Amino acid sequence: MRLRGWTLEGILELNWIIDYSLRHRLLVIVGVTALAVAGTLPLRYLDIDAFPDTTPVQVQINTVAPALGAEEVKQRITFPIEQSIGGLPGLDGMQSISKFGFSKVVVTFKDGTDIYFARQLSNERLATVELAEGIG
Repeated sequence: MRLRGWTLEGILELNWIIDYSLRHRLLVIVGVTALAVAGTLPLRYLDIDAFPDTTPVQVQINTVAPALGAEEVKQRITFPIEQSIGGLPGLDGMQSISKFGFSKVVVTFKDGTDIYFARQLSNERLATVELAEGIG
């Protein structure tokens, strides 16, 4: 016999649980309290942040060369920087913009990379790049 998706065996089993719970109220209350306490104790150790940091680890390299056009900036500044930064451990991606007198290279590292470690690696590689005099 079925009543809206319920079988007779399921209804009888549900009645048995209700009858048992009513006869052993104290045991049910103690069990529920124990489960509630056991569930709330680990909450102290959870690392929950109200506003998690979802931004990737990035290092931005800006270079100014007021006398150079966009194409010269790309050839003399952006390309050498990209070549030196390429192959860093943990490197996830690289984007660059070359405009009149300005070069911007954004280096993105994989999640979990320490930002200070990423900056140190980038600085070490940038120290090997030889740019024309007057470019900073």
